[in-house]
This record gives sequence, C-alpha cells and structure tokens, in this order.
Amino acid sequence: MPVYSMTGFASASAAPVTESDTVAPGVTVEVRTVNSRFLDIAFRLPDELRQAEPALRELLTAALRRGKVELRAAVGRAADDALPQPTPEQLNRLSRLESSVQGWLPKAQPLSVHEALQWCRGGSAAAVPAALDELVQQAAKAAIDSLKQARAREGKRLVAMLLDRIGTLRTLAAQAAPLVPAVVQKQQQRFLERWQEALASAGDSGHGVSAEAARDRALGEAAAFAIRIDVAEELTRLSAHLDEIERLLKAGGELGKRLDFLIQELHREANTLGSKSAALELTGISVDMKVLIEQMREQVQNIE
Repeated sequence: MPVYSMTGFASASAAPVTESDTVAPGVTVEVRTVNSRFLDIAFRLPDELRQAEPALRELLTAALRRGKVELRAAVGRAADDALPQPTPEQLNRLSRLESSVQGWLPKAQPLSVHEALQWCRGGSAAAVPAALDELVQQAAKAAIDSLKQARAREGKRLVAMLLDRIGTLRTLAAQAAPLVPAVVQKQQQRFLERWQEALASAGDSGHGVSAEAARDRALGEAAAFAIRIDVAEELTRLSAHLDEIERLLKAGGELGKRLDFLIQELHREANTLGSKSAALELTGISVDMKVLIEQMREQVQNIE
C-alpha cells in the first residue's frame, strides 16, 4: 500500500453537456490539505451549493483519514449569462411587489437596476441546471482522486527520506557499539594504576594492603563503571525501533500515528545514550542521532 502525505492540493471542473450551442455554467472544486492530528474538514461553498455539503463530506471522509482539509467550490457563469435578460413577466411582478412594499413602507428605497437584475437572476431558478449537485460531486471526485495521487507522490518522497535517515542512524549505532568496551578497558587500566599508587603509598606509610586486594578492588570499581556506562541495551532497542519503522514504511497504509510513537522512542534511546556517554566520540554520536531523529519527527508529522 502507498504511504500518503497529509499535504496536497488539487482542483477539477465539471460542466453539463448541452445539445445547444450555449455554454452552460460548470462547477470548479479545489481541495487543499495540510497536516493535522485528526480529520478536520472545512467548506467554502456558494449559496447554490450549500445543499451538497453532506455528500461532499461523505466523499472526503471515505477518501482521507487525517489532515486539515479545505474544500472550495464555485459555479461558473456562461458567457451569455453575465447579465440576465429579464422577461416582461418578471419586471411586471417586480414592479407590483415594489409598489406593494412602498404602499406599506413609504420610506423604503426604490430598487436599483443592479438589485433588479440580481432579483431576475435569482428568480430564474430554472436557469440553474437541475444536475448542479451531480456536477459538484463529479468535480469533487476528480479533485479528490488528483489529491490522493499528489499525496501519494509526496508520501513516496517522505519514505525515501526516512529510509535514508534510518540507514545513517544504523551507521552511527555501529560506530557507537565498539566505543564502550574501549572506554571500559581504558578506565580499568586507570583504576589499576590508581590502586597501585595507593598500594605503594600504603606500603611506605606502614599500612599493609595486599596487592591482590588492591587489584580486586580496582577490578570491582571498573566493573561497576562498565555497568553504569553500558549502552548495549539502548543500542538494541534503537535497532529494534529502526527495524519496525522500516517495516511499516515498506508495508505502507495509515501509519502516521504509529511512526510518531516510534520516533519518540528513538529520541528516548538517543537521550539515554548521551547521558551514559563516557567518551567525547559517544557524545558526538548521540548529538548526531538526535539531529537525525528530529528531522524524521518533522517529516513523520506529515504522514497520514
């Protein structure tokens, strides 16, 4: 299954097929999405398309799982429909209505030419295609299909980037693994040297401390130090999280929330790795890991 980004834009239009030479008005739909924790849908519809909102919401909820979605729709006007042509019957009726209103409300303002034309346009509801709802759904379906394709292309790029970061994190983990034994061995040698110096000092002062006891004490402190700075468990968990992220990315589908949780776990392991660091090289590796994980977190937030 493809991995979808939550960021995308698409538009589509639909127009009725007419047998005459006149160009009937069509419908244009634009859909824009950005990232969000949940599916948040907003509509920007003209009055003549308000009744289509429930059907449009059903189309969006069936196609999308997460993201902040804005759907805009507009009804085009035919070239000969730019200015309505009032009929005598319409003008007669409008005149009677205006006279009736002014009879009851003497202070009412007379109708302007623009208001009269707007009334004639609205009053001729039959001029609006009866299949306007069907047109807006047709345009919306096409726009949503294009949007999903755009989101899939962006998702593919996100997957490639995340897999690249996973490879770099694996390389850093491989570099960190042999550093701890080297640090432990070096620290063990320091403990032995310190206890040898203490042993020599005790011998000079007359206090008897056996060489074997001093060596055992030094090795014991070295072992405690090794346990304290051991990061094998963190590296193992980090590798397991990377394996799971890679598996999810290759499987595809709706995985944004699971990836977000795994990224938090990766960040936790990198933090622990840094807190246990006993070598400058290990600190540098921890910092590099945090930078990569933060880059992954930003991109994962865009995945559906």
